[in-house]
Amino acid sequence: MSVKISPSVLTADFLTLKDDIKRLEGAGTDMLHLDVMDGIFVPNISFGVPVIKSIKKHTSLPLDVHLMIDRPHRYIKQFAEVADYLGFHYEAGSDVAETLKEIRNLGCKACLTIKPCTAPQEIFEYLPLCDMVLVMSVEPGFGGQKFMPQALEKLSVLRKEITKRRLDILLEVDGGINAETAPLAVNAGADVLVAGNYIFSAENMKATVEAIKKL
Repeated sequence: MSVKISPSVLTADFLTLKDDIKRLEGAGTDMLHLDVMDGIFVPNISFGVPVIKSIKKHTSLPLDVHLMIDRPHRYIKQFAEVADYLGFHYEAGSDVAETLKEIRNLGCKACLTIKPCTAPQEIFEYLPLCDMVLVMSVEPGFGGQKFMPQALEKLSVLRKEITKRRLDILLEVDGGINAETAPLAVNAGADVLVAGNYIFSAENMKATVEAIKKL
């Protein structure tokens, strides 16, 4: 399976987001990563359902919605209406199994996310309910942080467990992805790379995406 690129729009200029999305489509990205932050689970606030609904009107790319919110089970139905992949944090205070089941029952791909402080073994029991697992390689809440090398071991452990169980699960990594860290993450088992600053700050977005996919 070739690596997938899911650019985070968190670092985009929202006044020109429609144009940037068209550029991303032309650059060959595979999905869009949308970080939803509530100022409670993480110390930052981003956007919610109305913004994602607007984005959905202007792209055919799958929407990879990453909920960084407290007790996400309260809002699953609303976000499931606008997401293709819907993910939430293991640490966010919801019944993990029930929330994953609800996401699938509502027609979305279910994604479970872990913070840098969480051991991958803690989510092994939930893997059969997941379509994707997201490993944070930075502390969630802000873009532009440096990649945490310990994420590589987590990716490797999860990839081995997924393979051992013969599960069809994408393994995603988010935080500090660039030309140096992308190949490390892929070698450790990642299928999907979330990149924000590295892609949006590039002079040639298409060349940058193609270069990451070739690494």
